[in-house]
Amino acid sequence: MKSALLTELQRAREIKKPVAVVTQLEDGNQCLVYCDGSPVSSLDLEASQISEIRDLLRCARSAMLNDGKIFVRSYVPAYRLLIIGAVHIAQALSKLALECGYEVTVIDPRRAFATQQRFRDVELDDRWPDEAMADLSPDAQTAVVTLAHDPKIDDPALIAALASDAFYIGALGSRRTHSKRVERLTELGLENKIQRINAPVGLNLGGRSHAEIAVAILAQLIQARYSS
Repeated sequence: MKSALLTELQRAREIKKPVAVVTQLEDGNQCLVYCDGSPVSSLDLEASQISEIRDLLRCARSAMLNDGKIFVRSYVPAYRLLIIGAVHIAQALSKLALECGYEVTVIDPRRAFATQQRFRDVELDDRWPDEAMADLSPDAQTAVVTLAHDPKIDDPALIAALASDAFYIGALGSRRTHSKRVERLTELGLENKIQRINAPVGLNLGGRSHAEIAVAILAQLIQARYSS
């Protein structure tokens, strides 16, 4: 790899920007491709090939392209899950997400709930969601799930998530609860973004326990990640 390309790759990885190293096997020529539409610096790639490369990046996969002449090596930072509300479902969800390789942060200003005794191996943030989300900066490798069931806590997180590139946004609550949530967010001028919220959150698996609901949420999250 040429030094200029290596420097650019190292920089992308330092700032946690997904990037693919694309190698033309016939002559060894290489270039970098990003998910965000940044121009490709070299190699005469067709638009369909660039689209395919970006699909691989979104799924954090490395592979040969269909013609077998180009190899794509994806470098994608760890996927994150930001959970708002240190409730029982959050305990189960955080454990499952850790097992699936997600970096998990639980956000809840209610310190009696957000304790290390209840959330082992998980980063806890006791700031109000608007402040925490501004600092954590959800990106295309981030999922956001609100579970507090309290508009004072959930709504600021949803507002921040809707303004971000988060690949998945989910909110706990019944259809009636979500209808009221839609009214509040519409009053804030977010009517064109509300459809990004998965609510009621999770796939309809029929489960009732905290753990079963957590499984349904994670299943929907994974589905969104690999179908985006």
